[in-house]
Amino acid sequence: MKIIPKYLLKELGGPFVASLLISTIILAAGNIVQTADMVMNKGVEFLQVAKIFMLFLPYVLIFTIPISVLAAVLLGFGRLSGDNEITTLRTSGVSIYEVVLPVVICGVLISMLSVPLNDKILPESEFAARRLLKRIGIRHPGAMLEPGVFVKGFKDYIIFIHGVKGNDLENVRIYQPREDKPTRTIVARRGKIVSLPEENSVKLRLTDGTADEIAADKPDEFYKLSFKDYYMTLSLEDAVNTNNIQKKAREKTIKELLADIDSLEKDNIDVVPLRIELHKKIALAFSNLVFILAGIPLAITTHRRERFVGFGLAIVIFLAYWGIMLSGIAFAIRGIIPAWAGVWAANVILAAIGINMFRRITKV
Repeated sequence: MKIIPKYLLKELGGPFVASLLISTIILAAGNIVQTADMVMNKGVEFLQVAKIFMLFLPYVLIFTIPISVLAAVLLGFGRLSGDNEITTLRTSGVSIYEVVLPVVICGVLISMLSVPLNDKILPESEFAARRLLKRIGIRHPGAMLEPGVFVKGFKDYIIFIHGVKGNDLENVRIYQPREDKPTRTIVARRGKIVSLPEENSVKLRLTDGTADEIAADKPDEFYKLSFKDYYMTLSLEDAVNTNNIQKKAREKTIKELLADIDSLEKDNIDVVPLRIELHKKIALAFSNLVFILAGIPLAITTHRRERFVGFGLAIVIFLAYWGIMLSGIAFAIRGIIPAWAGVWAANVILAAIGINMFRRITKV
């Protein structure tokens, strides 16, 4: 009987690897483009950018591994069912449970291995990536600037830039909000930003523009100053101080989340967001097993061996899974249901559907 598990795992292994590579490349495409932009247009060293890309890879894998498991099951069992191999095994006296058991065991193993990915590797890599981005912001301040975005990373100033190439800027607008006073505005056609890492600041040279300057006799009023060259220093201070970076909820391990929940509950602080993040780490890991339980009977029932049909079904089921989970999380945030129920709803519903379909298949 060992030949059947080997045959099944070989049948599913190819689609799993292919799906994992394709889905990872697709989801990572945005990061690849951003990486190229940072190297070619913003002067960031390739090794640093490559490190950022690798640190963000675990976040991609928490999505691509489950969908690859689902695609492999749908493609593999869809072909076996379409070629009547499942029927042949059953008529030969092989129970359907004997056929699917090795795959279910693999699903359990993949889910268990995904727990440390979600709990340890992902939080540590995301936090490390954010700290590295902050350090890059000190050495390459141009990397902090995105065209068409209001940048609030500089102390006391908000910057809007229409074009950025390396450290050269085009159509720059700088706003200096003042409490209970008019906002000061500086506009320039061009600019150049220079890093001053030893001073934890940047020097900005603006060309061809106007600046609001405070009137000496009326501090609440401005007069408009036209300039050819205008220099100003912007403090990075808190924006890029890597020693003061605090972890976000998803950058914490289960142990750290439990400690935060225990501490905050003593002060009567709502900890639902932390509970949601805690349950997501485990629920997403075991989505691999859930997709196997739901995917196998669906593939056997549909009898479709075409690859595009398998991929299409995988995407539909994956989107349905996330739709249910996000809806459950929304209800949990509103206090309608407990956090665990909102997060685990998708796993429970799909697993129940899969088990029910199994029972129907075995009765045929």
